Parts: sequence; structure tokens; C-alpha cells
Amino acid sequence: MLILPFQLLAVLFPGGDSEDAFHGPTSFHVIQILSFANSTWKHNRGSGWLDDLQIHGWDSHLGTAVLLKPWSKGNFSDEEFAELEKIFRAHFHRFTQHIRGSDSQFQLKYPFEIQAIAGCELRSGGSTVSFFREAIGGLDFLNFEKDTCVPAPEGGSRAQHVCKLIIQYPAAINNVMKLLFDFCLQYLLGFLDAAKAELQRQVKPEAWLSTGPSPGPGRLLLVCHISGFYPKPVWVRWMRGEQEQLGTQHSDLLPNANWTWYLQVTLDVAAWEAAGLSCRVKHSSLEGQDIILHWGHPISIGLIFFTIIVPSLILLLCLALWYKRRWKFQDNP
Repeated sequence: MLILPFQLLAVLFPGGDSEDAFHGPTSFHVIQILSFANSTWKHNRGSGWLDDLQIHGWDSHLGTAVLLKPWSKGNFSDEEFAELEKIFRAHFHRFTQHIRGSDSQFQLKYPFEIQAIAGCELRSGGSTVSFFREAIGGLDFLNFEKDTCVPAPEGGSRAQHVCKLIIQYPAAINNVMKLLFDFCLQYLLGFLDAAKAELQRQVKPEAWLSTGPSPGPGRLLLVCHISGFYPKPVWVRWMRGEQEQLGTQHSDLLPNANWTWYLQVTLDVAAWEAAGLSCRVKHSSLEGQDIILHWGHPISIGLIFFTIIVPSLILLLCLALWYKRRWKFQDNP
């Protein structure tokens, strides 16, 4: 069983840290959000993620996974995937029943919401790490280190009390640990292998410029938009010539619906300093041909002469000729 993961690592990460190495997702995790309005009503939501891109949903009525990609089963057979669904279905049911039966022991007051995240991650060099964390109402509550429940500081004495209760259910802990250590790595590597062609694709970014809300009198907020690129790593800066502008600000990288990425890069400048600035984009798909978008160019004296003075001189010359001809006509009827 351990040979397969290391074989897949060699295929998926050729060349180690070289420039040609695979730069796809490195973690798989499942998120469960369990909402309780009262002692009888609950709503269970589940999802599966490669890094921060969702590849699974969960149908709480049927108790089955919703596949969001053709390769969302990874290298698992239909029978193996159905067995995983069965395990998660049983886990969600037992977890819900356990919370309902222990709400008073856990000192939980309705309504409340429990969030849990569990998964595994590939680290550089081929090492792996598994994780399980739980929160209540958005605040960290506890996590597992190996098979030990560790209360979070934000959880206070209640988290300590809950950890003491949880360790009384070794069977439930073993089930979670089995999913994390026995299945998660194999599942992650299966995803990466099945989706290798899509994950290694190169999609060129589109870029355009705009202005944002004015930062103040006489100032401009220049915005460089970069969208539709894959893979995720991208380099974007506001430049003046070859010099980076220190005030450049980057937004968070946001996923598009088509599994590409979007980014905004802004610069707060005095309006008179905007001319001559440019936004420069570097991305692996561009193969060294950077995108450079110019905000404006410095206006030279020569340009002013040819765009303003010369047309004015031509207009004055035309008027002079017109008056000359008119007076000539009046003098010689």
C-alpha cells in the first residue's frame, strides 16, 4: 500500500524543486458544518477541497457526495468510492447523534454551529501531515495531534471539558484517525494523478486597468486587474520604467468558476504622478513575454507643440487668408 503513494509522488513531482516540477494542489480536506436550531432541527453540510478549490459537495438528504469534477473520484473504483461515502455517512450520523445526546455535557446552548475540518497535506521532500480541527461559532475549539485531543485556548474550560469527554470514545477517535492516515494520502495522490493533465495546464491571464474610489483630493487609486490565469503563482507590480513602486497593494487571490484565478493590484498616487506608470504581469503561461499595461506617458514639449501649437497656427493662417481674400473682394467689386 505504501509503494503506490511514493510511485505517484515521483510521477507528480518530477525534478523535485526544479522549475519544471509540478505546482498543483498539495492538500485535500473535508469540511463539515453542522447547524442546530434546537434539539430537534439540524442541518448538515459537507464539502471536499483540493487546497482552496472545491471538488465535492454533499447531498445531506441522500447521504452521497456531489462530484464537481469528472475526476473527483480520483483513482478509486466505484465500489471503493461508495465505501468511502458509507463511512462519511455513518460518521456524520454518529457525530450528529453524539452532539444531540451530549449538548448539556458540552455546555452548548441553542442555536449553535459546529465547524470541523480534517485532511492531509504533502510537504516538500515528500513528507505528509494530517490534521483535524474543530470550531464552534467560528472560534477555534479543539484539534487532534496524532490521537490526542488538544483544547484550543479560545475554547477555555469548556474545550478542556469536551476533550476529556471525547477521549472516552476511542472507537470514534480511531475512525477519524483511520480516515486521516489510511485514506487521505492515498485519496489526495489519486486526485492529483487523475487530474494531472488539468492541473498542469497553462492558461494565460487577461489584464486591464481602471481606477478605484478616490483616496483623497488630487490622488488616484490605480487598479490593475488580472484574471483567468492558471496555475496560481503570479507576479504583478506597478512599475515606473524598470523600478517597482513601493506602494503596490495586492488583493487576495480569488478563484473563478472555471478553476482559474483573479487578482487586483492597486497603487495610490498623486494624479500628476500617474503618467508613465505601468502594470507588469509575469506568469508561467506567458513564457517570458510579460504583459505590460501603460497607464499614460509623460507629455513632452514636442508633443505639446505638435498637438496644440501647430493646429492653432494652421487655424490662424486659414483665418488670415480668409480675411485677406474678403478685403480684396471688397476693394475690387
